[in-house]
Amino acid sequence: MSGKSALVHDRGLEEYGFGDDHPFNPVRIRMTLELCEAAGLLDGYESTATEPATEEDLLTVHSLNYVRRVQQAGAGGGGLEDLVHYGIGTSDNPAVPGVHEAGARVVGAVLGACRMVMSGGADHAMCVSGGLHHALRSKASGFCFYNDAGVAIARLKQEHPGIRVAYVDTDAHHGDGVQWMFYDDPEVLTVSMHESGRYLFPGTGGVEERGRGNGRGYSVNVPLEPFTDDASWLECFDEVVPEALRSFGPDIILSQNGCDGHRLDPLTHLAATTRLYEEIPRRVHGLAHELCGGKWVATGGGGYDIQRVVPRAWTALWAVVSHDELPEKVPEAWLERWSPKSPIGLPRLMRDDPADYPAGPRAPEIKERNRRAVEEVRRSVLPLIQPR
Repeated sequence: MSGKSALVHDRGLEEYGFGDDHPFNPVRIRMTLELCEAAGLLDGYESTATEPATEEDLLTVHSLNYVRRVQQAGAGGGGLEDLVHYGIGTSDNPAVPGVHEAGARVVGAVLGACRMVMSGGADHAMCVSGGLHHALRSKASGFCFYNDAGVAIARLKQEHPGIRVAYVDTDAHHGDGVQWMFYDDPEVLTVSMHESGRYLFPGTGGVEERGRGNGRGYSVNVPLEPFTDDASWLECFDEVVPEALRSFGPDIILSQNGCDGHRLDPLTHLAATTRLYEEIPRRVHGLAHELCGGKWVATGGGGYDIQRVVPRAWTALWAVVSHDELPEKVPEAWLERWSPKSPIGLPRLMRDDPADYPAGPRAPEIKERNRRAVEEVRRSVLPLIQPR
Protein backbone atom coordinates (compact mmCIF):
# COMPACT_ATOMS: atom_id res chain seq x y z
CA MET A 1 0.00 0.00 0.00
CA SER A 2 1.46 3.31 -1.00
CA GLY A 3 0.37 6.84 -1.78
CA LYS A 4 1.15 10.48 -1.31
CA SER A 5 1.14 11.73 2.28
CA ALA A 6 1.01 15.24 3.70
CA LEU A 7 2.11 16.67 7.03
CA VAL A 8 -0.18 19.59 7.85
CA HIS A 9 1.48 21.94 10.30
CA ASP A 10 2.82 25.41 10.93
CA ARG A 11 4.25 27.06 14.03
CA GLY A 12 1.04 28.98 14.65
CA LEU A 13 -0.64 25.70 15.58
CA GLU A 14 1.67 25.42 18.58
CA GLU A 15 0.06 28.49 20.12
CA TYR A 16 -2.97 26.48 21.22
CA GLY A 17 -2.20 25.75 24.88
CA PHE A 18 -2.83 26.99 28.38
CA GLY A 19 0.58 27.48 29.97
CA ASP A 20 3.34 25.26 31.32
CA ASP A 21 1.34 24.26 34.40
CA HIS A 22 -1.61 22.99 32.35
CA PRO A 23 -1.71 19.37 31.15
CA PHE A 24 -2.42 20.45 27.57
CA ASN A 25 1.00 21.76 26.61
CA PRO A 26 1.88 22.26 22.92
CA VAL A 27 5.55 21.45 23.61
CA ARG A 28 4.50 17.85 22.96
CA ILE A 29 3.84 18.78 19.32
CA ARG A 30 7.26 20.43 18.98
CA MET A 31 8.93 17.37 20.52
CA THR A 32 7.01 15.09 18.15
CA LEU A 33 7.93 16.94 14.99
CA GLU A 34 11.57 17.23 15.99
CA LEU A 35 11.64 13.51 16.74
CA CYS A 36 10.17 12.79 13.30
CA GLU A 37 12.84 14.98 11.76
CA ALA A 38 15.71 13.49 13.78
CA ALA A 39 14.54 10.01 12.80
CA GLY A 40 14.71 10.93 9.11
CA LEU A 41 10.97 10.57 8.65
CA LEU A 42 10.52 14.09 7.26
CA ASP A 43 13.11 13.73 4.50
CA GLY A 44 11.41 14.82 1.29
CA TYR A 45 8.44 16.33 3.11
CA GLU A 46 7.57 19.95 3.70
CA SER A 47 4.96 20.94 6.24
CA THR A 48 1.77 22.15 4.59
CA ALA A 49 0.37 25.37 6.07
CA THR A 50 -3.35 26.10 6.00
CA GLU A 51 -5.63 29.05 6.62
CA PRO A 52 -7.41 29.55 9.97
CA ALA A 53 -11.05 28.53 10.03
CA THR A 54 -13.43 31.34 9.20
CA GLU A 55 -16.35 32.32 11.37
CA GLU A 56 -18.59 30.71 8.77
CA ASP A 57 -16.64 27.46 9.19
CA LEU A 58 -17.00 27.53 12.97
CA LEU A 59 -20.74 28.20 12.75
CA THR A 60 -21.32 24.90 10.97
CA VAL A 61 -21.26 23.22 14.39
CA HIS A 62 -20.93 26.01 16.99
CA SER A 63 -23.48 28.66 17.93
CA LEU A 64 -22.79 32.32 17.16
CA ASN A 65 -23.31 33.18 20.81
CA TYR A 66 -20.59 30.73 21.80
CA VAL A 67 -18.09 31.90 19.19
CA ARG A 68 -18.56 35.46 20.43
CA ARG A 69 -17.83 34.30 23.99
CA VAL A 70 -14.61 32.58 22.93
CA GLN A 71 -13.58 35.75 21.12
CA GLN A 72 -14.41 37.73 24.23
CA ALA A 73 -12.34 35.41 26.41
CA GLY A 74 -9.35 35.61 24.09
CA ALA A 75 -9.52 39.38 23.97
CA GLY A 76 -9.47 39.68 27.76
CA GLY A 77 -13.08 40.75 27.96
CA GLY A 78 -14.87 40.90 31.28
CA GLY A 79 -17.90 39.00 32.43
CA LEU A 80 -16.11 35.87 33.57
CA GLU A 81 -19.21 34.64 35.38
CA ASP A 82 -21.09 34.68 32.08
CA LEU A 83 -18.23 32.87 30.33
CA VAL A 84 -18.27 30.03 32.86
CA HIS A 85 -21.78 29.20 31.63
CA TYR A 86 -20.06 28.37 28.32
CA GLY A 87 -17.34 26.29 29.97
CA ILE A 88 -14.80 29.10 29.66
CA GLY A 89 -12.65 30.26 32.54
CA THR A 90 -12.48 26.87 34.25
CA SER A 91 -9.28 25.08 35.20
CA ASP A 92 -9.70 22.82 32.17
CA ASN A 93 -10.48 25.62 29.75
CA PRO A 94 -8.93 28.84 31.07
CA ALA A 95 -9.63 32.14 29.33
CA VAL A 96 -6.18 32.74 27.85
CA PRO A 97 -5.25 35.54 25.43
CA GLY A 98 -5.72 34.68 21.76
CA VAL A 99 -7.61 31.45 22.39
CA HIS A 100 -10.09 32.14 19.57
CA GLU A 101 -7.36 32.70 17.01
CA ALA A 102 -5.34 29.70 18.19
CA GLY A 103 -8.38 27.44 18.14
CA ALA A 104 -9.42 28.66 14.69
CA ARG A 105 -5.96 27.78 13.38
CA VAL A 106 -6.31 24.21 14.62
CA VAL A 107 -9.75 23.86 13.05
CA GLY A 108 -8.48 25.34 9.79
CA ALA A 109 -5.57 22.91 9.72
CA VAL A 110 -7.75 19.82 10.08
CA LEU A 111 -10.29 21.19 7.61
CA GLY A 112 -7.47 21.93 5.17
CA ALA A 113 -6.11 18.41 5.58
CA CYS A 114 -9.53 16.92 4.83
CA ARG A 115 -10.00 19.11 1.78
CA MET A 116 -6.54 18.18 0.52
CA VAL A 117 -7.31 14.47 0.78
CA MET A 118 -10.76 14.79 -0.78
CA SER A 119 -9.36 16.77 -3.72
CA GLY A 120 -6.66 14.19 -4.39
CA GLY A 121 -3.82 16.46 -3.30
CA ALA A 122 -2.78 13.69 -0.91
CA ASP A 123 -3.97 10.19 -0.11
CA HIS A 124 -3.26 10.55 3.60
CA ALA A 125 -2.64 13.56 5.82
CA MET A 126 -1.60 14.01 9.44
CA CYS A 127 -2.31 17.02 11.65
CA VAL A 128 -1.28 16.22 15.22
CA SER A 129 -2.46 19.57 16.55
CA GLY A 130 -6.03 18.46 15.85
CA GLY A 131 -8.17 16.09 17.84
CA LEU A 132 -10.08 18.57 20.04
CA HIS A 133 -13.01 16.20 20.32
CA HIS A 134 -14.74 17.42 23.50
CA ALA A 135 -15.84 20.88 22.35
CA LEU A 136 -19.64 21.06 22.21
CA ARG A 137 -21.94 23.29 20.19
CA SER A 138 -22.03 26.01 22.83
CA LYS A 139 -19.56 24.92 25.46
CA ALA A 140 -15.81 24.46 25.91
CA SER A 141 -14.91 21.16 27.51
CA GLY A 142 -11.90 18.99 28.26
CA PHE A 143 -9.21 21.42 26.99
CA CYS A 144 -11.19 21.95 23.75
CA PHE A 145 -12.72 25.26 22.66
CA TYR A 146 -13.58 24.47 19.04
CA ASN A 147 -14.26 21.03 17.59
CA ASP A 148 -11.93 20.60 14.61
CA ALA A 149 -13.31 17.22 13.54
CA GLY A 150 -16.88 18.48 13.83
CA VAL A 151 -16.22 21.48 11.61
CA ALA A 152 -14.25 19.42 9.07
CA ILE A 153 -16.99 16.80 8.80
CA ALA A 154 -19.74 19.42 8.51
CA ARG A 155 -17.85 21.27 5.78
CA LEU A 156 -17.14 18.06 3.85
CA LYS A 157 -20.85 17.27 3.93
CA GLN A 158 -21.65 20.71 2.51
CA GLU A 159 -18.99 20.54 -0.18
CA HIS A 160 -19.58 16.90 -1.18
CA PRO A 161 -23.32 16.16 -0.91
CA GLY A 162 -23.98 12.55 -0.01
CA ILE A 163 -20.46 11.94 1.32
CA ARG A 164 -20.08 9.35 4.07
CA VAL A 165 -17.50 10.17 6.73
CA ALA A 166 -16.20 7.64 9.26
CA TYR A 167 -14.72 9.12 12.44
CA VAL A 168 -12.61 6.68 14.48
CA ASP A 169 -11.50 7.87 17.93
CA THR A 170 -9.13 5.85 20.14
CA ASP A 171 -8.35 8.53 22.72
CA ALA A 172 -8.69 7.34 26.32
CA HIS A 173 -11.57 9.81 26.72
CA HIS A 174 -14.89 9.37 24.92
CA GLY A 175 -15.20 11.41 21.72
CA ASP A 176 -18.37 13.00 23.00
CA GLY A 177 -18.35 16.32 21.17
CA VAL A 178 -18.11 14.76 17.72
CA GLN A 179 -20.67 12.10 18.59
CA TRP A 180 -23.33 14.55 19.75
CA MET A 181 -22.84 16.83 16.71
CA PHE A 182 -23.78 13.97 14.35
CA TYR A 183 -25.90 11.83 16.64
CA ASP A 184 -28.87 11.74 14.25
CA ASP A 185 -26.91 11.69 10.99
CA PRO A 186 -26.64 8.38 9.08
CA GLU A 187 -23.97 9.85 6.79
CA VAL A 188 -21.49 10.15 9.67
CA LEU A 189 -20.31 7.07 11.54
CA THR A 190 -18.63 7.87 14.86
CA VAL A 191 -16.66 5.07 16.53
CA SER A 192 -15.09 5.69 19.93
CA MET A 193 -12.98 3.28 21.98
CA HIS A 194 -12.21 4.76 25.38
CA GLU A 195 -11.95 4.14 29.08
CA SER A 196 -15.43 3.59 30.47
CA GLY A 197 -17.23 6.76 31.49
CA ARG A 198 -17.91 5.07 34.84
CA TYR A 199 -14.35 5.96 35.77
CA LEU A 200 -13.23 8.80 33.51
CA PHE A 201 -14.25 12.18 32.09
CA PRO A 202 -16.57 12.97 30.36
CA GLY A 203 -18.67 10.19 31.87
CA THR A 204 -20.34 9.23 28.60
CA GLY A 205 -19.78 6.70 25.83
CA GLY A 206 -21.76 3.67 26.95
CA VAL A 207 -22.80 1.02 24.43
CA GLU A 208 -26.38 2.27 24.69
CA GLU A 209 -25.38 5.58 23.08
CA ARG A 210 -25.98 4.39 19.55
CA GLY A 211 -27.51 7.40 17.81
CA ARG A 212 -31.10 8.56 17.41
CA GLY A 213 -33.63 8.89 14.64
CA ASN A 214 -32.12 8.19 11.24
CA GLY A 215 -28.72 8.09 12.92
CA ARG A 216 -29.57 5.15 15.15
CA GLY A 217 -26.71 2.67 14.87
CA TYR A 218 -24.22 5.20 13.54
CA SER A 219 -22.71 6.02 16.93
CA VAL A 220 -20.59 3.08 18.04
CA ASN A 221 -19.04 3.08 21.50
CA VAL A 222 -16.69 0.52 23.02
CA PRO A 223 -16.11 1.41 26.71
CA LEU A 224 -12.97 -0.28 27.99
CA GLU A 225 -12.21 -1.39 31.53
CA PRO A 226 -9.48 0.43 33.48
CA PHE A 227 -6.05 -1.19 32.99
CA THR A 228 -6.93 -2.51 29.54
CA ASP A 229 -3.68 -3.53 27.81
CA ASP A 230 -2.62 -3.64 24.16
CA ALA A 231 -3.82 -7.19 23.55
CA SER A 232 -7.36 -6.65 24.84
CA TRP A 233 -7.66 -3.21 23.18
CA LEU A 234 -6.61 -4.58 19.78
CA GLU A 235 -8.91 -7.58 20.15
CA CYS A 236 -11.84 -5.22 20.76
CA PHE A 237 -10.80 -3.03 17.82
CA ASP A 238 -10.63 -6.02 15.48
CA GLU A 239 -14.04 -7.29 16.59
CA VAL A 240 -15.85 -3.99 16.04
CA VAL A 241 -14.15 -1.40 13.83
CA PRO A 242 -13.55 -3.27 10.56
CA GLU A 243 -17.12 -4.62 10.46
CA ALA A 244 -18.61 -1.22 11.31
CA LEU A 245 -16.61 0.54 8.61
CA ARG A 246 -17.20 -2.14 5.99
CA SER A 247 -20.95 -1.98 6.56
CA PHE A 248 -20.93 1.82 6.48
CA GLY A 249 -18.79 2.27 3.35
CA PRO A 250 -16.99 5.58 4.05
CA ASP A 251 -15.67 7.98 1.41
CA ILE A 252 -13.03 9.21 3.88
CA ILE A 253 -11.81 8.18 7.34
CA LEU A 254 -10.91 10.79 9.96
CA SER A 255 -9.10 9.29 12.93
CA GLN A 256 -8.35 10.79 16.32
CA ASN A 257 -5.16 9.30 17.77
CA GLY A 258 -4.99 10.50 21.35
CA CYS A 259 -2.28 8.51 23.14
CA ASP A 260 -3.46 9.08 26.70
CA GLY A 261 -4.38 5.41 27.09
CA HIS A 262 -0.69 4.67 27.70
CA ARG A 263 0.16 3.14 31.06
CA LEU A 264 2.34 6.15 31.96
CA ASP A 265 -0.35 8.75 31.28
CA PRO A 266 -1.12 10.70 34.46
CA LEU A 267 -4.78 11.43 33.67
CA THR A 268 -6.21 8.00 32.78
CA HIS A 269 -6.21 4.41 33.99
CA LEU A 270 -5.50 2.33 30.88
CA ALA A 271 -2.41 0.20 30.26
CA ALA A 272 -1.42 0.53 26.62
CA THR A 273 2.15 0.80 25.36
CA THR A 274 3.49 2.75 22.40
CA ARG A 275 3.01 -0.36 20.29
CA LEU A 276 -0.75 0.21 20.35
CA TYR A 277 -0.23 3.61 18.76
CA GLU A 278 1.54 1.97 15.86
CA GLU A 279 -0.84 -0.96 15.45
CA ILE A 280 -4.12 0.99 15.46
CA PRO A 281 -2.98 3.39 12.71
CA ARG A 282 -1.81 0.37 10.68
CA ARG A 283 -5.30 -1.07 10.86
CA VAL A 284 -6.98 2.24 10.01
CA HIS A 285 -4.53 2.70 7.14
CA GLY A 286 -5.43 -0.70 5.74
CA LEU A 287 -9.16 -0.02 6.04
CA ALA A 288 -8.74 3.32 4.26
CA HIS A 289 -7.08 1.60 1.30
CA GLU A 290 -9.68 -1.17 1.32
CA LEU A 291 -12.76 1.03 1.59
CA CYS A 292 -12.16 4.57 0.34
CA GLY A 293 -9.18 4.73 -1.97
CA GLY A 294 -6.79 5.46 0.88
CA LYS A 295 -8.50 8.70 1.92
CA TRP A 296 -7.43 9.10 5.53
CA VAL A 297 -6.77 12.10 7.79
CA ALA A 298 -5.12 11.44 11.15
CA THR A 299 -5.16 13.91 14.04
CA GLY A 300 -3.61 13.88 17.49
CA GLY A 301 -5.67 14.38 20.65
CA GLY A 302 -4.95 13.63 24.28
CA GLY A 303 -1.60 12.57 25.67
CA TYR A 304 -0.20 13.93 28.91
CA ASP A 305 3.05 12.09 29.47
CA ILE A 306 4.54 14.76 27.27
CA GLN A 307 8.18 13.68 27.28
CA ARG A 308 8.20 9.88 27.26
CA VAL A 309 5.04 8.88 25.42
CA VAL A 310 3.54 11.50 23.09
CA PRO A 311 6.54 12.16 20.80
CA ARG A 312 7.16 8.46 20.22
CA ALA A 313 3.47 7.59 19.77
CA TRP A 314 2.86 10.31 17.20
CA THR A 315 6.14 9.67 15.43
CA ALA A 316 4.93 6.09 15.02
CA LEU A 317 1.66 7.49 13.66
CA TRP A 318 3.51 9.58 11.07
CA ALA A 319 5.61 6.57 10.06
CA VAL A 320 2.40 4.72 9.21
CA VAL A 321 0.82 7.72 7.46
CA SER A 322 3.98 8.24 5.38
CA HIS A 323 4.57 4.54 4.61
CA ASP A 324 7.94 4.63 6.34
CA GLU A 325 9.78 2.42 8.81
CA LEU A 326 10.09 3.44 12.42
CA PRO A 327 13.72 3.25 13.58
CA GLU A 328 14.55 1.05 16.53
CA LYS A 329 16.33 3.69 18.61
CA VAL A 330 15.50 7.25 19.58
CA PRO A 331 18.06 9.44 17.78
CA GLU A 332 20.88 10.75 19.96
CA ALA A 333 20.51 14.28 18.57
CA TRP A 334 16.92 14.43 19.83
CA LEU A 335 17.89 13.06 23.23
CA GLU A 336 20.70 15.60 23.55
CA ARG A 337 18.32 18.45 22.76
CA TRP A 338 15.41 17.44 24.98
CA SER A 339 16.93 15.53 27.90
CA PRO A 340 18.13 18.71 29.67
CA LYS A 341 14.58 20.11 29.44
CA SER A 342 12.82 16.97 30.64
CA PRO A 343 12.03 16.47 34.33
CA ILE A 344 12.27 12.73 33.81
CA GLY A 345 14.61 10.43 31.90
CA LEU A 346 13.74 9.94 28.23
CA PRO A 347 13.46 6.46 26.69
CA ARG A 348 16.14 5.36 24.25
CA LEU A 349 13.97 2.98 22.22
CA MET A 350 11.21 4.10 19.85
CA ARG A 351 8.98 1.22 20.89
CA ASP A 352 8.28 0.22 24.48
CA ASP A 353 9.88 -3.02 25.58
CA PRO A 354 7.00 -5.41 26.50
CA ALA A 355 9.12 -6.70 29.37
CA ASP A 356 8.78 -3.30 31.01
CA TYR A 357 4.97 -3.57 30.92
CA PRO A 358 4.00 -7.07 32.09
CA ALA A 359 0.33 -8.01 32.21
CA GLY A 360 -1.30 -7.36 35.56
CA PRO A 361 -2.94 -10.06 37.67
CA ARG A 362 -6.41 -8.87 36.61
CA ALA A 363 -5.66 -9.01 32.87
CA PRO A 364 -7.87 -12.08 32.18
CA GLU A 365 -10.79 -10.54 34.09
CA ILE A 366 -10.38 -7.22 32.28
CA LYS A 367 -10.22 -8.96 28.91
CA GLU A 368 -13.41 -10.89 29.67
CA ARG A 369 -15.28 -7.72 30.70
CA ASN A 370 -14.16 -5.99 27.51
CA ARG A 371 -15.31 -8.99 25.49
CA ARG A 372 -18.76 -8.70 27.03
CA ALA A 373 -18.94 -5.03 26.00
CA VAL A 374 -17.89 -5.97 22.47
CA GLU A 375 -20.53 -8.71 22.32
CA GLU A 376 -23.18 -6.16 23.24
CA VAL A 377 -21.95 -3.78 20.51
CA ARG A 378 -21.99 -6.56 17.94
CA ARG A 379 -25.47 -7.66 19.04
CA SER A 380 -27.27 -4.35 19.49
CA VAL A 381 -25.42 -1.71 17.45
CA LEU A 382 -23.58 -3.05 14.40
CA PRO A 383 -26.69 -4.68 12.86
CA LEU A 384 -28.32 -1.22 12.75
CA ILE A 385 -25.76 0.11 10.24
CA GLN A 386 -27.33 -0.05 6.81
CA PRO A 387 -24.95 -1.31 4.11
CA ARG A 388 -24.24 1.29 1.49
